[in-house]
Order: sequence, then C-alpha cells, then structure tokens
Amino acid sequence: MSVNYDNNERRKYSRVIKSLPLKITGEDFDIVTETKNLSPSGAYCQVSKYLEPLTKLKIILLLPFKRKEKTITKKISCQGVVIRTDNIPLKKDYYNIAIYFNDIQKKDLHKISDYITSFIKK
Repeated sequence: MSVNYDNNERRKYSRVIKSLPLKITGEDFDIVTETKNLSPSGAYCQVSKYLEPLTKLKIILLLPFKRKEKTITKKISCQGVVIRTDNIPLKKDYYNIAIYFNDIQKKDLHKISDYITSFIKK
C-alpha cells in the first residue's frame, strides 16, 4: 500500500493519499469501501451505487496508528454529505464520490489531523 502526501494542495487542510476502511450509510443503503484520499474535512472514495450530491451520510472510518511495535485502530464516527459524484470511465456502475464531514467531533478531527501529520513528517 503506498502513501503519498499531496504537497501541491490548495485546500484548507492537507490530504493524504491512503486506502483506509470506510463504511457509509444512508437512508436506504450501507456501503463498505476504502478511501482514496483523506483530509480532516472529508474523504474521496469509490462506490458501486450512484449517490446524488447532497446525500446525507453516516460515516465510520478506521485509522491505524503505530505505537511502538503495535498498531492501534481508532474509530471515527461522524456525519457527512456527498459534494461530488463522478462516473468512472470503463467501470460501469462505479462512481468516485467526494464526502464533506459536516458533523464531526473536534477530538475526531484532531485524530485525522494527527494521522495525516504522521505522513507529512516522514
């Protein structure tokens, strides 16, 4: 699994290119997927269902932190909204979606920031 930090980023928050387990739930669906990239303000991922922009989501994200020789997984639960849905050429019925975390606790925002910062320092 490769990890890249996008230092050409113009957004408010830094973003890390990383695959992390992600579960998104709406009124009539549950989707388990992985992030393509992550920032404290949102995530980008691939789904097998078209989701309209402005669709409200419940989100569970798992962040692995290395502590000495162990990996500790921290669970982030928040709410978000789909802000963009893109078709994937040559992959019928698959879409890339951008999610904005519109309701996230400060402690969880800090966990995501710490996770991303750990890659920036490397």
